[in-house]
Amino acid sequence: MLKSKPKQRRAGAPARVHISSYRFKTFHVDVVKEPAVYPLGEKLCWSKMVASAARAIFRTLDADKEHFLLITLNNKNVCGGFKVISTGSLTASLVHPREVWGAAIRLTAAAVVFVHNHPSGDPTPSQEDIEITRRLKEVGDVMGVRVLDHVVLGDKRFFSFSDKGML
Repeated sequence: MLKSKPKQRRAGAPARVHISSYRFKTFHVDVVKEPAVYPLGEKLCWSKMVASAARAIFRTLDADKEHFLLITLNNKNVCGGFKVISTGSLTASLVHPREVWGAAIRLTAAAVVFVHNHPSGDPTPSQEDIEITRRLKEVGDVMGVRVLDHVVLGDKRFFSFSDKGML
């Protein structure tokens, strides 16, 4: 019995590939136009500028809960990104340095500013606020990322750790 020669492919012709049935994961993506009020690309030099930029972000969040926000900056203090690290209850928001600094690294931060709100309206920092700021600053010092400020937002007022010499 004569065997026929296998057909040769033309140059540049794709090879035939047999595809067995695979199950692909499917994803649903919504495209949403974000408001232009976010501080991306803005230079944030003073606590008043940080508070103003953060209020624009906080307007999109639930005002009855405490939120902890990370704002990342480049070497010239221009905002490169932000992330809501934690959403808590009326009186507390759990923050762990691992989540904060993991996000800062992913957003390639040279410097960071922390912001959180007090739904009560009083921006005076609690003892827990002072302790987490100290811990986050220690980790930032080890990593070589500058912690410029921690701003606590209240009703029409804010508290800046940097302005009070607490950093």
